[in-house]
Amino acid sequence: MEEATGENAFREISVADLEPSIQGYWKKAQESLQIDNHKYAVTLLQAILKEAPGFLEGRKALRMAEDKLTGGPKKKRGLFGTSVGANSPSVSKKYLAQADKDGNAALQAVEKELEKDPFNASFNDALHDVAAKLGMTDTAAFALETVRKAFPEEGKLMHKLAEFYLSVERPLDAAAVYEDIVKANPGDIDAVKKAKDCTARASMLSNRSESGELVLQKKDAEETLALEKASRSALTKEQMEEKRDNLAAQYAADQNNLNVVRDLAAVYENLEDWDNAYAFYDWGFQISNNDVALKNKAGKMKDKAAEVKLSNLKKAVEANPDDAEAARELEEFRSALSAEQVEERKKRVEENPTDPSLRFSLGEALFHAGQYKEAIQHLQQATRNPHIRTKVLILLGRTFDKMGMVDMAVNRFEEANAELKQMDATKKEVLYELGLIFEKQSEKEKAIDSFKQIYEVDYGYRDVAERVESAYQ
Repeated sequence: MEEATGENAFREISVADLEPSIQGYWKKAQESLQIDNHKYAVTLLQAILKEAPGFLEGRKALRMAEDKLTGGPKKKRGLFGTSVGANSPSVSKKYLAQADKDGNAALQAVEKELEKDPFNASFNDALHDVAAKLGMTDTAAFALETVRKAFPEEGKLMHKLAEFYLSVERPLDAAAVYEDIVKANPGDIDAVKKAKDCTARASMLSNRSESGELVLQKKDAEETLALEKASRSALTKEQMEEKRDNLAAQYAADQNNLNVVRDLAAVYENLEDWDNAYAFYDWGFQISNNDVALKNKAGKMKDKAAEVKLSNLKKAVEANPDDAEAARELEEFRSALSAEQVEERKKRVEENPTDPSLRFSLGEALFHAGQYKEAIQHLQQATRNPHIRTKVLILLGRTFDKMGMVDMAVNRFEEANAELKQMDATKKEVLYELGLIFEKQSEKEKAIDSFKQIYEVDYGYRDVAERVESAYQ
């Protein structure tokens, strides 16, 4: 078998996606596991992963075989109660540097170490960092989940796993990790609070549009906004400010204490002080071992700060529509922001070209900048991440629609619609946009059929009632 190369080599795949030449090796590996020939299974699985590094099921099978060969987790303890080798920054740094030159070689090198000790915290942390760098979201999560299975008391890595889940919009998974942290250490107040926040965050996701804005439907608009505000923290504003001041004092004493920097950034985020949240998440990334979750957080906080400023400028124009200076300032800021976001996100993609979420972020920025042709290639590459695939397809549909390629827009929206099984806010949005596009094509029956699907479950959604009822007149 030949070693995988190229950007697509790190796309995470299922058994069905394996090349025919690899299918036979996978079958042999499964047969070896069934007859407890674990050593041969390890050899086969390592060869498969060399050619198909994104084959997560194969990596899981490899870890299971190694578990059997090595006798399970080695629960050795250090002098201060932590497992030996836990989260050593130098380990990850070495493999991340290697990944800059050859991502697959870095993955193989880490796997060679894990063959000896599959539950080793340091090497699983390194696997997580390398996989995250290569855009292999599920593989990155699996690496730290392996540590969670063996050493749930590893608080630092468990916090890292939870933060990673949050960075890829998986709040329910994050909540479960925080709950495990609390079980191991009931005194971890931060984990207690974040477990509640994540659960609330998960409930909020179904109430968001694909642009990230709250979907406010008439009577429940105020309740939805209140829920979002309350979900940010179990603490009162006064308690958060007190916590901020205490952390600020600790930070003044030691500006390189990563835990303090991370906690201070989170407090500023909960206080909606986006500028300071960005500053501390960004500093945390700089003093960490290239923590991808912190880098992603910093980017999101910077975007939040820009959104707030843009919103304030819009309100100023709406309040004084004759104010030419306010209108000019709004247009200049919008133009500068669009250009800055495109350039900044291009840099992120250049640093990590295999991360689908970064590709989507760039595609989104290009779309808002009106650079539709440039957006397409990045959005197409982003579809390989199953966690953001639906919203990528939706934005691709909108992009094709803007370019007048209506048939291709329909294809993308129908593909997204087929993958959405529940009639939630996202599916309604897809059906509504499909209806509008069908109207452009003068396909009235298809348009009404799309609107009717929404009408049957949500009479008050936008103007579907008027559209559907007028068709019967």
